[in-house]
Amino acid sequence: MDNRHGSGQPTGDDSLDAAMAWIARSAEPAVADLARMIAVDTSFPPGTGYDAFADLMDELIAPLGFRSSRVVVPDALWRVPGGPASGRRTNLIGERETGKPVLGLYFHVDTVPAAAGWDKDPLRLTREGDRLYGLGAADMKGTIAAVLLALRAAEACGLPLAYDPMLLFCTDEEGGLYPGVRYLAEQGLLEGHVLNFNGSAAPRIWAGCFGLFNLQIRLHGHTVHAGEGNRSGSGVNAIEAALPLLQALTDLKPVVAQRTSALPPPPTASGPLAARLDIAAAHGGICGGQVPSLFEILVCRRYAPEEDYEEARAEIETAIARAMAGSPDIAVDIQLVGHLAPTGDPTGPHWPRWQAALSAGFGYRPDEFRAWGAASCSDFGWVQRTGMQEVLLTGLGRPESNVHSPDEHTTVTDIVALAQSVLAYLAAGFAPDMIPENTDQNTDPNAVPTPGRGPQKESDR
Repeated sequence: MDNRHGSGQPTGDDSLDAAMAWIARSAEPAVADLARMIAVDTSFPPGTGYDAFADLMDELIAPLGFRSSRVVVPDALWRVPGGPASGRRTNLIGERETGKPVLGLYFHVDTVPAAAGWDKDPLRLTREGDRLYGLGAADMKGTIAAVLLALRAAEACGLPLAYDPMLLFCTDEEGGLYPGVRYLAEQGLLEGHVLNFNGSAAPRIWAGCFGLFNLQIRLHGHTVHAGEGNRSGSGVNAIEAALPLLQALTDLKPVVAQRTSALPPPPTASGPLAARLDIAAAHGGICGGQVPSLFEILVCRRYAPEEDYEEARAEIETAIARAMAGSPDIAVDIQLVGHLAPTGDPTGPHWPRWQAALSAGFGYRPDEFRAWGAASCSDFGWVQRTGMQEVLLTGLGRPESNVHSPDEHTTVTDIVALAQSVLAYLAAGFAPDMIPENTDQNTDPNAVPTPGRGPQKESDR
């Protein structure tokens, strides 16, 4: 995609123009921030780096006047006995309250584990010209660096803001059983409307996305010396017993793929968005001298908004039961280890101005914007279930960014463009007639509204 950032068009607000120019010449501190973020391993699973990342965020946002609080998801909600996840689920909220309407700026701080194939250290930022390589560079630590750059520009240039930013650094988006933002929403800790950075650097109007659930299947046999495995009544090989199950899941895969969604597909898609069933991981055995007694299979099911979660799960469990009916010596247990609900239509009154802000930063033309959904998933389906329907979307993902793959990267150019887009949206003087709060309250764009505040947060709630 052509990035036309730096179109040079004035915004009509001298202080905003000065702040946009400040961003363009001040990107190096954002690159340094990103390097520090990438060095903190927040891969999920296991999710052991959240406290260390919260410490870093505390350090970076305090000079900007933010008061921070930590909200820990209780273990009973996310921990699966014997599962791969461990560590405290520490979410950090940064607030700077002046009485203006609140804009939540959401980031998930976890990354997927580094896949095999990196030719660079995934936990060390590598710069090659405009490109910035590292685990989470595009998804989505680079977006944090961009937002901090925007906030510093506003501070440096004395730019009046239309919103009080609320920074939301959240856990376990990458397939977790109980994502942090779900817990924050259910505790009533979110306010205003939210800008979600888990998207792409594209002129896109988000139309929603699929849901996802992960099932951990464990087959339990009986271990003996491998040399005795051919004796009747001795070992029970869990891996060999799993072969009918693996075949059953493989046979179910094309059946699931026939279910399509009415969500508009991306412009580059060759057809409608379809449900998916994947065998995402399989583990078993220790050495050649033992009959393996345990075989674990991780099944990932992406389901369309039109599908029912309970029915989709029951279909898989029925296939498992039928496949294992001929293996009475094998015990099978199934656990739900991750679940993201589908996100419904997230559009709302703030989207037109957000599109204008993206155009100001990235240089998009109004006629380039298209609405599309995705078979990828979001933790905001859970947020919508608490009553907050509108969710703005952006991000640094591009087809060539290798998100979730070896050599993931973003660019300095995109970080600057995203920072300028966020700055424009926050600025009181940018398209003030498009600010819904101004229209609703019939106030001047620089007036200070005084909405009621939500529940107070306690450290480590």
